Amino acid sequence: EPEVTIVSGLKDMVVFEGDDVTFRCQVSHENARDVEWKLQDVALQNNEMNEISVEKGKVHTLTLRKVTEQDIGTVTFRVGRHTSTA
Repeated sequence: EPEVTIVSGLKDMVVFEGDDVTFRCQVSHENARDVEWKLQDVALQNNEMNEISVEKGKVHTLTLRKVTEQDIGTVTFRVGRHTSTA
């Protein structure tokens, strides 16, 4: 199985408290496994506050809903041994 790499990494975002923010990361192959999103080194799960999805098979997205000051920090996307941060 070919190694999945990051083609287009995360970009830094500035948002207002209460807004939603979406991070996108494009990978080299569809159906990538071993994918993880983190905020401040805490693994994120898909729930009412964090929407994790895949668009067009290769673009992994994380939407943080109604962000607060506690959401300030580093967002990390990891696939295999490759990471991108914002």
